[in-house]
Amino acid sequence: MSSHSDHGGSSATSPLYCPACDDGPGGQETRGDYDCRAFRDALGSFATGIAVVTACAPDGEFVGLTVNSFNSVSLDPPLVLWSLDLGSPNLESFRSASHYVVNILAAEQTEVSQRFATRMPDRFGDLQLCTGAGGAPLLHGCCAWFECANEVQYPGGDHLIFVGRVERFSHDPARRPLIYHGGRYRSLARD
Repeated sequence: MSSHSDHGGSSATSPLYCPACDDGPGGQETRGDYDCRAFRDALGSFATGIAVVTACAPDGEFVGLTVNSFNSVSLDPPLVLWSLDLGSPNLESFRSASHYVVNILAAEQTEVSQRFATRMPDRFGDLQLCTGAGGAPLLHGCCAWFECANEVQYPGGDHLIFVGRVERFSHDPARRPLIYHGGRYRSLARD
């Protein structure tokens, strides 16, 4: 199979086509004005897991929110990252918390994801919890948990990027993860 080696579009000698290389209708540049919805739709092509990040604010109140921006950074030292919108009412609580927990949701936790994606007054209400590092709550029934020291924060456009040093982690290999793709919740098929 021959490969696409120039930016001239598809050719008769190459069965591969890359809309990003074509100046036609397939690609959209992000310089100047661009369609934010189209950008979000393109990002939605990347399947992600869903996590709820939780912390204990300095005033002792639990805070938490749903994210799909979680990612590993380093194995040695063990570092992970996630990002938070600068307009979030929880921004200062997460900025100042000593620790937070990344709770990786299981396939049957769609309701938990939706609960922490809304601005309801008491998101933790009837949930079963354990207390982790720095008083941050761990949610029961998840696939995995990462208890993190709030190591460093970086500006990232309209978000703040949090890098956490994992102090303790656990996972339940029997549970399948909750997946998000194309604007919808999904789950993995059993092998």
